[in-house]
Amino acid sequence: MARRGKLHWFDSFDPGATALIVIDMQETFCAPGAPAEVPASRDIVPAINNVARKLRAFGGQVIYVLHANTHAGARSDWDMFFAHVVADDVRARTIESLSPGRQKVWRDLDHDASDLVVFKNRYSALISGSSNLERILRSMNIDTLLIAGTKTNVCCESTARDAMMLDFRTVMLSDCCAALSDDEHRATLETFIQQFGDVLTGEEALALMNA
Repeated sequence: MARRGKLHWFDSFDPGATALIVIDMQETFCAPGAPAEVPASRDIVPAINNVARKLRAFGGQVIYVLHANTHAGARSDWDMFFAHVVADDVRARTIESLSPGRQKVWRDLDHDASDLVVFKNRYSALISGSSNLERILRSMNIDTLLIAGTKTNVCCESTARDAMMLDFRTVMLSDCCAALSDDEHRATLETFIQQFGDVLTGEEALALMNA
């Protein structure tokens, strides 16, 4: 408030230039007992479905971004992650669960024929070489991104920060993102609204479509 003179960054959105980016809502992170399970990810499904359904009706785009890593023997396309972030006792399960051929949008999400699916191999879908998301967004003249999915403080935050750096109007949807703890979730949203973009609920964002 001291810096900007107002709490929120944006006053309105053009739905035709807006995309809902749903990140990592797939079995590895959503399924009970999965190697990288985020239990709260299942709780945000109704809110994501609500935004997706209404944004489609407004003429906006829904894009599901799923994580996948390729492996050849003992080598991976992201050795740093699998060697240092994933514990030994779950590494094999994680590698298998993130193999490219088995990635699908989480079963409880409403997946429309008009939706797009993009695959990434790093936390951020917008870092160079991670995915073709930026090219897709530019080709569709999309300038506003609504970020949803899991984890709030890892892949959602990484993608959202890079989006702002690339001059996209970026919003993290607070009730459409999930982390492993409320503290992690809130800390990310607090930092984001200060420096990187807006934080709104799904319904608040929808209310600003052509406000």
